[in-house]
Amino acid sequence: MRRRLAAVIVAALLVAPAWTQQQEPFEPEGYRTDNYRAPVPATLAGARVLTTEEARAIWRANSGAFVDVMPRPPKPKNLPAGTVWRDAPRKNIPGSVWLPDTGYGTLPPAMDDYLQRGLARASRGDKAALLVIYCLADCWMSWNAAKRALAYGYSNIAWYPDGTDGWDGAKLPTEEAQPEPRPDQ
Repeated sequence: MRRRLAAVIVAALLVAPAWTQQQEPFEPEGYRTDNYRAPVPATLAGARVLTTEEARAIWRANSGAFVDVMPRPPKPKNLPAGTVWRDAPRKNIPGSVWLPDTGYGTLPPAMDDYLQRGLARASRGDKAALLVIYCLADCWMSWNAAKRALAYGYSNIAWYPDGTDGWDGAKLPTEEAQPEPRPDQ
């Protein structure tokens, strides 16, 4: 009886890692169009994937432009007349260009143009300049925006998948951000 119990325990311990391992998502062929706050792939074909330490080194050396694609919370549509609306502040990596709402899987033409113009400003028109694209941890929006930048012909894209969550977790400085003016505002 004890041998059987021991055999069952050993078998369970050997199988347990397979039960507890989380599979990382694979890169989709296109852009992610839903469930944007979910585990992201460990890779992005054509881009360099950065750890927090690598992002910090680039930031400290001022050797790349940081682009935040975190969406901006929309103004509620049913606010009573005369209600004052104040956006929640966004804290991002100091010196970043904030291009909100540009990480969705499908972009209307005006937002696609906004992203292209914003990347051109961030890169100073140099498609070989290093662009570090981020949002939050487990946020597909930064993955989508980095993939889109590659499609626009940028050749030096770094994706920082931990975004401001990883940055804050490392106790690195942030600053309150204002988005680049949008075409619809």
